[in-house]
Amino acid sequence: MMNIRRIRVLAFKEWREILRDRLFFVLSFVVPSVLMLVFGYGIILDVEKLPFAVLDQDRSEMSRDYLHQFMSSRYFDYQGDVHSEQALSPLIADSKIRLAIIIPENFQKNLIAGRPSPVQTLIDGTFPFRAQTAKGYVIAINAAKNAELMAKWIAQKQGVTLEQARALVSPVRLELRYLYNQELNSRWSVAAALVMFILMVSPPFLTALGVVREKENGSIYNIYTSTVSRGEFLIGKLLPYIGISIINVFILWLMATALFGAPFKGDPLFFILASVVYVVCTTGIGLFVSLVVHTQVAAMIMTAIITVVPSVLYSGLLVPVSSLEAAAQIEAHLFPAMYYTNIVLGSFIKGVGFEVLWVDLFMLVIYASGLWLLSFFLFRKTPKA
Repeated sequence: MMNIRRIRVLAFKEWREILRDRLFFVLSFVVPSVLMLVFGYGIILDVEKLPFAVLDQDRSEMSRDYLHQFMSSRYFDYQGDVHSEQALSPLIADSKIRLAIIIPENFQKNLIAGRPSPVQTLIDGTFPFRAQTAKGYVIAINAAKNAELMAKWIAQKQGVTLEQARALVSPVRLELRYLYNQELNSRWSVAAALVMFILMVSPPFLTALGVVREKENGSIYNIYTSTVSRGEFLIGKLLPYIGISIINVFILWLMATALFGAPFKGDPLFFILASVVYVVCTTGIGLFVSLVVHTQVAAMIMTAIITVVPSVLYSGLLVPVSSLEAAAQIEAHLFPAMYYTNIVLGSFIKGVGFEVLWVDLFMLVIYASGLWLLSFFLFRKTPKA
């Protein structure tokens, strides 16, 4: 039978140690907010304002009209004209531009005569994702310009209105409707997912260092010789870290909504419940690490490997899990980060709750229970020889 008084005394002792140690106080309350600011403003997934230059060898009214489609788009940032193809290579190599458009001579003459006129586009492929997105922008603008020219030609030849000609050119109208994040603002999704990332990194570090610190300074022997049970020690030791992490949940939620403007559409009670379970889970990771290592340096290294890598690569923070290879998707399901990412994105962006996300919550409960049971059986009240 656990003694509540002993647990309370142990928790109060640990809380005083955290407040007394400046490093632990900073790790507890300052580092999570700093990480939110650094990564929130640093991770930008929107591909906009791509710098580009132009080589217009035709310099006609139609070539200027064609280039205006790019200059007036928010996805491109016009950097000026060049006078030769040789001038484009150093600009792209030096990353001063990411894209170049080359319009050949007789561009307008060919179009008026009904002949095709190729336009060359050079794209910096250093970053494949941005390059593919830029390619999509170019294709879309070019297709729109082709449809406009075709509609004008049909209207002129058949004597119909421009609207009728446009309908003939594009008989199938594509109407897109974005669900949930209608503004396609990646910062909203990133801010919400960063709650997962920070709560995966900070609590395990605190917990692992807190327990290992007692091993290094020898105070753990007081527990070995006391009448405090294993369960009482583990709960009393970790309650302050769970409480700190719950406080950070509210701080990070406030920063995501107020500072980064991420909408919160879900059920607050469900989100709080899931966050508490997730914090218990990540604290359990730190507890497990502290029981298998004996120095704070080793605890930091092992915790970083266990938490940072899965939360970045296999959680859906940067790339949706469904876009990963089959083997990587299996790995993603082995870590709690993926399940909580589904919960935070569902709560912030989609506005769904328990009725949709109960499986993810259930998996977090299983994960947390397994970690704590494993840690309970690994902890021994006798020093190892």
